Amino acid sequence: MNNQIPQVAIVILYQNDKYLMQLRDNIPTIAAAGCWGFFGGHLEPGETAEIALVREVIEEIGYELPSFSKFGIYPDERVIRHVFQAPLLVELDQLVLNEGWDMGLLTPEDIYRGDCYSAIANEVRPLSTIHKKIMMDFINQKRKISIF
Repeated sequence: MNNQIPQVAIVILYQNDKYLMQLRDNIPTIAAAGCWGFFGGHLEPGETAEIALVREVIEEIGYELPSFSKFGIYPDERVIRHVFQAPLLVELDQLVLNEGWDMGLLTPEDIYRGDCYSAIANEVRPLSTIHKKIMMDFINQKRKISIF
């Protein structure tokens, strides 16, 4: 029996002070169902977080990450999240959503408010609690760095 905590690699994709996020499918059995979250996914056996990230982003939106760096690790009792950051260098219409309900560029205001409208869902949907925390950490760190 394998008692290891699952690990995921997720990415903060940024473009012009906006952040590409995925509206997760509204399926009650999945984590953060119907909430805005990051692109990425589980590490396969023997896979590094970096390799998993590249594979997952290509699978989910057909985007080849030009470069990326580690932002941090967010573990809890259910999963270890390896969080990366990367620029989004293409327009949304150049991406193909292969997983999830919708995707959108969220503003810092959307993040702080904790929700964003989805035209596909035709309603305002919440951010996942942990993804909101990670995004707020990222935005706050970015603002601290740009002050100096």
